[in-house]
Amino acid sequence: MLVDSHCHLDFPEFSPELDAVLARARNAGVGHFLTISTGLKRFLGVRAVAETAADIHCTVGVHPHEAAEEPLDGPGVLLGHSTHPKVVGFGESGLDYYYNHSPREAQISNFRAHIAAARQTGLPLVVHTRDAEDDTIAILSEELAAGAFSGVIHCFTGTARLAGAALALGFYISVSGIATFKKADGLRATLKDVPLNRLLVETDAPYLAPQPTRGKRNEPAYIVHTAAMLAELKGITPSEMADATTENFFRLFAKAKP
Repeated sequence: MLVDSHCHLDFPEFSPELDAVLARARNAGVGHFLTISTGLKRFLGVRAVAETAADIHCTVGVHPHEAAEEPLDGPGVLLGHSTHPKVVGFGESGLDYYYNHSPREAQISNFRAHIAAARQTGLPLVVHTRDAEDDTIAILSEELAAGAFSGVIHCFTGTARLAGAALALGFYISVSGIATFKKADGLRATLKDVPLNRLLVETDAPYLAPQPTRGKRNEPAYIVHTAAMLAELKGITPSEMADATTENFFRLFAKAKP
């Protein structure tokens, strides 16, 4: 069984045929889905999708792109939603200095609010970071010194330095279809050194379809291609990779039940 540890099942790209999308994924061996919140305005729709099946859970959070539109005054609203049985983590939150759709100060403030929620509940944090490695490492390090929390760097495309820092802080590394792209040799070299017990796989669907489906709308069924690439990279079988990443997912997202 594989777990798609990061997808966006509430997005309009899936609304006409979500049942068929999920059926294709299950037939491909995907046994669990984590559908990710990108904003509080969309959260009830995210949660509604998770409520449709036992093998779907969700997070609650505000994407860094939305930080200016949805500023958080501390972790309170996140904590309120986290009591729902389907909510198993916070995010995606973090820093995106590539697009800068929200001011950096707003992104950092929201990031810290998500971290506070993760610390108070013990639920993991889903971190988005792009062109912001220094600040991401600094904030995570500073906040962990103030009190423990767990999490994952989603859609990892960073440097070996970021990977090493995240692992040293106890975080997991989640691999998307980007790692299958022909020009991703440097990324694959970094991922090769990530311990097997710290890896997750994801689609980030409907985005980032892996080879050989690149250019199509991504969907959870395509996670098999990313997992197969990782298995080859690690010198293990696809079944062993599926077992390892699934075990890792449920260790991190312990509130979700297989």
